[in-house]
Amino acid sequence: MIGLVEDHERTMAFADVALGQIRSLRQPAVPRNYEIWYIYATGCNPALNKIINETLARTGRLSESDLEQIYDTYLSQARTSARIDKVGGQVINEIDDVMALITDALGMTATFGQNLAGASQQLSGASDREKIMAVVAGLISSTREMQETNKALEARLIASKQEIGSLQQSLEAIRAESLTDPLTTLGNRKYFNRAIEGAVEDAAGSGEPLSLLMLDIDHFKSFNDNYGHLTGDHVLRLVAMSLKQSIKGQDVAARYGGEEFAVVLPKTALRQALTVADNIRRAVMSKQLKKRSTGEILGRITVSVGVSMLQPSENADCLIERADACLYAAKRNGRNRVICESDPECTPVNRTQLT
Repeated sequence: MIGLVEDHERTMAFADVALGQIRSLRQPAVPRNYEIWYIYATGCNPALNKIINETLARTGRLSESDLEQIYDTYLSQARTSARIDKVGGQVINEIDDVMALITDALGMTATFGQNLAGASQQLSGASDREKIMAVVAGLISSTREMQETNKALEARLIASKQEIGSLQQSLEAIRAESLTDPLTTLGNRKYFNRAIEGAVEDAAGSGEPLSLLMLDIDHFKSFNDNYGHLTGDHVLRLVAMSLKQSIKGQDVAARYGGEEFAVVLPKTALRQALTVADNIRRAVMSKQLKKRSTGEILGRITVSVGVSMLQPSENADCLIERADACLYAAKRNGRNRVICESDPECTPVNRTQLT
């Protein structure tokens, strides 16, 4: 009883800390934020605590994008891994059950073989009809038992095949979910990392060009501050829709983090990539933003885009870094524009100063 009381008091203390942080930072009291701060209070995820402390020390606040990225990086992936482990455990248990049944069937087969050998000896020594009939009856009985065993094994194998197929589908669904951004349904950062690494490897092997677009929504913070996070979510979905409509074939679009997106363009040279980037920019700008709850016209949104092309013997990190530098050069030079590394405006910039 004492242990239960202590657990209650300890967990309530963690809950008080979590709610206190949400209150002091004036964050929405939604389950995601509560989970972040509850885990923070327990101290059981040092990496999460470290990034939160560093962000607060640097900016004094945690933006919606910060919270979303923290959750995706330090909490949602762990939950996905646990789900995969659970389904994997179910597959192993199913296989163990089938192997046990097969072992039993093998034992029955061995017994049947022994019965046949014994019957053969008995038949060779049988001198009258009654003895022969007794041996035959024993064989018939053993054969029926073997048939029943085989029938049960066949039914169990069919059921097991269906169960394992269903579990495999569950695993595939979990893996797909772990690579998808739930808000925009684009690939997430993990998906992007896999895609860009694979694209760089393919380009190096084939000699085909590879380009990368990095996009950022202009003045996104003001949309959240002025109209609320639901409107901010609508903006993110609108940009994602524009990306989906503007790419094709092997192109890969992903939500890189917060209000930043990335597009991988295999077999695409710089000039073609600039055309794709400007098409995306125009597509986003052409859409009028309306608040669903009131019908109020909120204006139009724009994006800034940086473009880079893979150089010989270059890795994915270098390609991303150069596209990122171009992106923030575009933001520094007026936003709502596309800049590549050959443009004179593309010079190093401190991205923390631009939003």
